[in-house]
Amino acid sequence: MNPILKNSLIVIAGILIGSIVNMGLITLGPYLILAPEGADVSSREGLKASMHLFQPKHFVFPWLAHALGTFSGAFAAAKIAERNQMKLALGIGIFFLLGGTANVFMLPSPAWFNTLDLIFAYLPMAYLAGKLASKNVQSSAN
Repeated sequence: MNPILKNSLIVIAGILIGSIVNMGLITLGPYLILAPEGADVSSREGLKASMHLFQPKHFVFPWLAHALGTFSGAFAAAKIAERNQMKLALGIGIFFLLGGTANVFMLPSPAWFNTLDLIFAYLPMAYLAGKLASKNVQSSAN
């Protein structure tokens, strides 16, 4: 198979896997940490209007969703790839970082969360995933 096509399919698979993990955690979060009293989290508009009611604990699952979604997608892509594992993993990280940056402009989250999210949830997780997957690929090749 053409390497460009193969790598493109690997990146798409990584994005899909990461997105599924992300949405799974975003969906699970409100069941484990209840939304603040009076907050409407059923729509983006309701979430925007009630964001001022959120406490730090309400940002745990969004951060985990972003970090673990990126990690799982980057790990899967790097694990599947025969070469350029780190480049593909970081490509997934950049994709999710762009989504996280867009989210900063769409939802009025606190500055501390935006900073934590953008600095630690995307590229570091993609890098870690790439490192771990590359080690596993190298050790299984021996």
